[in-house]
Amino acid sequence: MKKRGFTLIESLVTVVVFTLATTALMGFISLGYKVYGYTKEQSIAIDEARKGIETMVKEIRQARQGDNGSYAIEKADDKEFVFYSDIDGDGKTERVRYFLGTTNSGVLIKECASFSKGGTCGVNFSSFLTGILKSAQVQISIEGDFGASNEYANISLDGRNLGSFCLSQCSDCAGSWQGTATFDIANDASDGSLQFLADASNKVDNSCNWQDPNHSMKARFELSWTAEIAGSGHQFKKGVIRPIGAPPTYPSAQEEITILSSYIRNTPPIFQYFDINNEEINILPARLKDTKLMKVYLVINSNPERPPQDFGLESFVQLRNLKTEQTE
Repeated sequence: MKKRGFTLIESLVTVVVFTLATTALMGFISLGYKVYGYTKEQSIAIDEARKGIETMVKEIRQARQGDNGSYAIEKADDKEFVFYSDIDGDGKTERVRYFLGTTNSGVLIKECASFSKGGTCGVNFSSFLTGILKSAQVQISIEGDFGASNEYANISLDGRNLGSFCLSQCSDCAGSWQGTATFDIANDASDGSLQFLADASNKVDNSCNWQDPNHSMKARFELSWTAEIAGSGHQFKKGVIRPIGAPPTYPSAQEEITILSSYIRNTPPIFQYFDINNEEINILPARLKDTKLMKVYLVINSNPERPPQDFGLESFVQLRNLKTEQTE
């Protein structure tokens, strides 16, 4: 009796079934690797957040009066907490800020021109700042009848002289920006309003035609800044300002910010505040004086669109230096 082999159709079916089974198996293996990857990423995110909470609780527990006489708690919001504590054991009290925040930065450019001999021109920047200013710079350039040593321009900011431009190394009606200089203006820009004035010497003639006919001087101001917006985004951050000077001060421009976690998904408050009777304090001004116990709660998820789901970390901390104080 002859042995019957596979027909062509049977062979094709076998190949198709084998291919489908192999594809399904590879897909299952690939999914397993992805789930493992997401789980590991989530585990790392949770570990980072846990370490951040442990450090934060330790520092909050030791909250005390600032070296400048400030009360131990400066700000007590749902997603931002500012206090004073000696976090490095050097005997000096640092200003510490924990907050959920994101960084906002921007650039604005404005120009002005004078069309009279020895004239002036100015620009204003306002309503540009959102959040807490961290840094600000302005780059200033001028162009005009600046070929001689007695042909120059004085630039001022909010009445403060920044310096004289084009006392040397500038050309008459160059047709390009000259005398460029950059200034750190973080202290000036903290209120979100800046007024610049360019004042040409009386020897600067209105004889230039670059872009604008018959001008004596043109000035260009490029403002750039960075600010922290608390209460938004997914980055949980820590800011530290060390006291300087005598008497001690805590300049906001000196704040050193580090990111503790980039995966915080809190809708509920991060910080909750309780009084000496363990009653929650919901009135913001009362939190500054009456807080004796705090709850810290972080929701962590490295990728909300993938499993595993949100993970919550919770901790309570007593402010040791405040827990026995009574509200006056």
